[in-house]
Amino acid sequence: MTDNPVTPGRLARLIEVARGLAPADLLIAGGKLVNVASGEVYPANVAICGDQIAAIGPEYTEAREVIDATGQFVLPGLIDAHMHIESSMLTPPEFARAVVPHGTTAIIIDPHEIANVLGLAGVRYILDASRDLPLDLYVMASSCVPATDMETAGAAFGSGEIGELLGWERVIGLAEMMNVPAVLGGAQDTLAMLAAAHRRGVPIDGHAPGLTGKDIVAYAAAGVRSDHECTTAAEALEKLRLGMYLMIREGSAAKNMEDLLPVVTDANYRRCLLVSDDTHPADLVARGHVDHSLRKAVRLGLDPVRAVQMVTINAAHAFGLKNRGAVLPGYQADVVCVADLADFAVQTVVKGGRPVVRDGALCTRIESIADPSVYKSIRTGSVTEASFAIPFTAEKAHVIGLTGSQLVTRKLVEPVTIRDGHAVADVARDILKLAVVERHTASGNIGLGLVKGLGLKKGAIASSVSHDSHNVIVVGTNDRDMVGCVDALRDMGGGFVVVVDGQVVAALPLPVAGLMSDRPLEEVCAKGMRLREVARELGVPHPAPFITLSFLALPVIPELKLTDHGLVDVIRFRLIDLAA
Repeated sequence: MTDNPVTPGRLARLIEVARGLAPADLLIAGGKLVNVASGEVYPANVAICGDQIAAIGPEYTEAREVIDATGQFVLPGLIDAHMHIESSMLTPPEFARAVVPHGTTAIIIDPHEIANVLGLAGVRYILDASRDLPLDLYVMASSCVPATDMETAGAAFGSGEIGELLGWERVIGLAEMMNVPAVLGGAQDTLAMLAAAHRRGVPIDGHAPGLTGKDIVAYAAAGVRSDHECTTAAEALEKLRLGMYLMIREGSAAKNMEDLLPVVTDANYRRCLLVSDDTHPADLVARGHVDHSLRKAVRLGLDPVRAVQMVTINAAHAFGLKNRGAVLPGYQADVVCVADLADFAVQTVVKGGRPVVRDGALCTRIESIADPSVYKSIRTGSVTEASFAIPFTAEKAHVIGLTGSQLVTRKLVEPVTIRDGHAVADVARDILKLAVVERHTASGNIGLGLVKGLGLKKGAIASSVSHDSHNVIVVGTNDRDMVGCVDALRDMGGGFVVVVDGQVVAALPLPVAGLMSDRPLEEVCAKGMRLREVARELGVPHPAPFITLSFLALPVIPELKLTDHGLVDVIRFRLIDLAA
């Protein structure tokens, strides 16, 4: 992080360099500047003094250190304006190691995953762990902790917690307001959260898929100023017309760019941003970060300068990041040199006036921090095979039906296989037993259900990543292996695991809040790949089975989900019996 206070001495030095009376500390010479203020590309040297840009122009040639950018294009550092760092499964230092070589110099995150597990302490960990990185990390105060009252989370944020968070350093706004019914219905604590953000004059992010007509007008009237959930051009245009920033999402799970990019015009592009929302480890390795969005946007026909503006100055303006997002005099010296404006292959990154990437490789040391408070968060208590027994006398049951790799599910009614008065898995019909085990307080809560369409032929798989409350979710062909999964997750502090015949055959430990690894990206990717291979060998056809599993516990995405409280009919937004 670089945010040194302005002093008369620093200003005097900056002015001297700008007037050509003193050499710059660092000069980026010979490149073509992408000027996001004027929308032009032209040859210009960039003179840097301390952590600020002093001047741009060909007349600046003197410096203590020179970076030769001949034949390259000079851009501002890239900003991902909406993401959840927990989705990367990496701690902030490891995430910085992964994305800074791709030109990312700032991220704006909603840490609601770790907030649902550890509350304010989880947000504090993210802020502490991101100090002194070559990556600016800003936090939006998580507004939906937990997402509903039909599950057990590790914490609950009301207007009091939001008010406290908004007073913390680097907390710059109110995160995505997912509880749209509470906003429209005038729920007092939700309105108090919004009012707290209004009093501080900070931005409020939205989350309003499909909202239209008078409801989206009311949502905007409440002060919501962005949305990343648009899936159609008509929806995007409606929200742009209400003054909302359109966040065009291209992440690992949701990809909306092809549908939304045609909405962007020369008249409205200043209100448009390219964001990731989530990027999983394998995608960070295979395709990069925000640079991937740039490449795809240009490939789809967007002007390269417009694309750069949408991940730099537009994001800075949307979130009130002063003197960020442009290579201009007086701005923070976050600069990226790329080979061209099609592939955006990063050659050099300067962060706060200091080179941190040379020849495409990180050239600065990034220190990790150890915080014992974020470990050992899996508190399930003891589970046995009896814990997963489902006494059942009805002929049919409500069954969660998977729809390929989509997050939405179907509410099915299926005949049940009964053995000794209990519902059991039926592998031949691809109906498996599903359980959500409360892991925050060892309350003993276990929600039991059935799921169809996963394809697992043997054993069990489990995860402590289960949105948004992140209890342990386990699916299996038999109770013994399901118990083995829960025990393994408790022992390793969370993560993903596959158990067959009582033995752990693949695992990815995520000991930081049960959500993130403390290991390097490459190791996380290798273990994740092994998990997918094993799952495929056991019959699971889904390309990302653990992501699919993790969303079966999210009771805000239709139609049928399972929490530690039981089956949730998301359409009617209430708990229902397993028996149909």
